[in-house]
Amino acid sequence: MTKLSHLPLAVALALGVGLVAAPASAQNRIVIGLQQEPTSLDPTADATASIDGMLTQNVYESLTTVDEAGNVQPQLAQSWTVSEDGLTYVFTLVEGATFHDGTTFDAEDVVFSFDRAMGDGSVNPSKGIFKPIESVTATDARTVEIKLTTPDAFFLFNMAQGDASIVAPESVEANATTPVGTGPFMYDSWTRGDRLILAKNPDHRDAANVALDAVEFRFISDASAASSALLAGELDAFPGFPAPEMLPQFEADPRFDVVTGSTEGEVILAMNNAKPPFDDIRVRRAVSHAIDRAEIIDGAMYGQATPIGSFYPPHGPAYVDLTGVYAHDTDTAREMFEEAGVAGTTMTLRVPPFPYATRSAEIIQAQLAEAGIDAKVENVEWGFWLDEVYKQLNYDMTIIAHTSPNDMGNFARGPEYFYGYDDAEFNALWEAISTEPDTAKREELLKQGQTYLTDQAVHGFLFQLPQLGVYKTGVDGFWTSRAVLFQPLAGVTVN
Repeated sequence: MTKLSHLPLAVALALGVGLVAAPASAQNRIVIGLQQEPTSLDPTADATASIDGMLTQNVYESLTTVDEAGNVQPQLAQSWTVSEDGLTYVFTLVEGATFHDGTTFDAEDVVFSFDRAMGDGSVNPSKGIFKPIESVTATDARTVEIKLTTPDAFFLFNMAQGDASIVAPESVEANATTPVGTGPFMYDSWTRGDRLILAKNPDHRDAANVALDAVEFRFISDASAASSALLAGELDAFPGFPAPEMLPQFEADPRFDVVTGSTEGEVILAMNNAKPPFDDIRVRRAVSHAIDRAEIIDGAMYGQATPIGSFYPPHGPAYVDLTGVYAHDTDTAREMFEEAGVAGTTMTLRVPPFPYATRSAEIIQAQLAEAGIDAKVENVEWGFWLDEVYKQLNYDMTIIAHTSPNDMGNFARGPEYFYGYDDAEFNALWEAISTEPDTAKREELLKQGQTYLTDQAVHGFLFQLPQLGVYKTGVDGFWTSRAVLFQPLAGVTVN
């Protein structure tokens, strides 16, 4: 899964060395299963969603945070004011926050973090969220003034994301392997291909309300292995459980609680709009007609997903049901492929090693074959996918879940983004969406955005990724649904 929106990798490398003693004897400890292992631990430099799932608002903190309902809350900024024209934000920072290595936190760290994210050499995966910013100024040690060039309806929400984590100049260069933040947990160790361990930060300003002494993430990408680890008692929780076919077994077992919620993750059959034949709208529309979402959801997700017809979550307030625009029709798809002159050709489908993607790929391969297209499925490792697909656009089609919220703006990121999509009309529409302060008007514009992307058949829109959680009885505090990528662990308890 990607936060690109909105990404598991097993590489046998060296053991990460931490900042505190290993908490192996900690009594109040939880072991969490995670499907995806990142290649870096810095959310400000890598698009892998699991970095946020483990570290954002746990190890790293931001000016703001977001609660389970999606409401913006204070974090490193205890309060803020906004000018009447929406262009000037003044943040008052909390007292008593320090970085895990003992260095102080103040307004200069905020300025450094934003300058780094906005700079010419920035590799921030969501650099676009900083685009409206004109200047960031520390007016004193506890006050930061941020001026925008245009109003940004999502500004405070975006500032809660891992991409906007506040980092320190003293430690930032090592964050990819030994992350240092101000959060309630601190990095302990990383055994690549196996696990990552966090320890409670005893010096956190809210440490008294953090129940867990240690958190251990186990990287298990295989669905059957995830089920076996839970049943064997090796895991206490698997909040993104990858084996929906196993849920009835866990629901019948009194040792476990099964919780089903929603995520912001749109699962798409991405098509590279920058290269033939997907630069031809007739081909993209034909692919959309060839897809049978019901069959994909039943076969890949065992019915545990909601179909989508555009790039917006069905639980969102501006949702438009567009699933009927390209009704599954193999004959129509075949005719459209023939008309576009691509019938009988081979199209490569490169998929990352996530069960939802690999299972969907097999079904889509068969559906395209029925419509006269030879879809060659290539299962690749996550690191390969990041480099070849995401960074170099070296692909025809892929399947990925975009898990970031408010990420329709991905389609306005230009031809360099891995969609290879560049459309002036949509770019203008997204500009209007992102600068509209009135909620009702913004929702109407979002409806237009969904309709436009569907009409253009930019991708094959498949289903909304559900939040399937399996927890040992007595584990409490995990969010049922995810309005953001991160999962705060400060409120999690184990009894």
